[in-house]
Amino acid sequence: MEEVIVGSEAGFCYGSANVWQTVGYVLMVFKIIIPILLIIFGMIDLGKAVIASKDDEIKKATKSLMFRAVSAICIFFIPTIVGLLMGLVGSFGNLKSDFEICRKCISNPMSEECAGPASDAWGVEKEY
Repeated sequence: MEEVIVGSEAGFCYGSANVWQTVGYVLMVFKIIIPILLIIFGMIDLGKAVIASKDDEIKKATKSLMFRAVSAICIFFIPTIVGLLMGLVGSFGNLKSDFEICRKCISNPMSEECAGPASDAWGVEKEY
């Protein structure tokens, strides 16, 4: 049985960096697209209500737009909050160096700290 050396090429996060990098890309897409869609749909609803010229519908659509805008802001900041919590959890014990690779790949999948381990995990040859 091979001994796992935390933070090295035999570590869990180093070996699964391609998975964490993919999760990071998915989170990046959700962080951008979902808030934009929420605000667009809210604006469409408000536009329909204004065109209908009914005060009750305008108030309802305005309330809906505000709710969607707050939801969009919350969704935008969820990955940041999760990254901060992961940073706090990862700072405990001797797992910090290995955990840092997971955190970097999730929070910034295009970073240099993630690119090396992820290319190794994907089986891509490095060019020096």
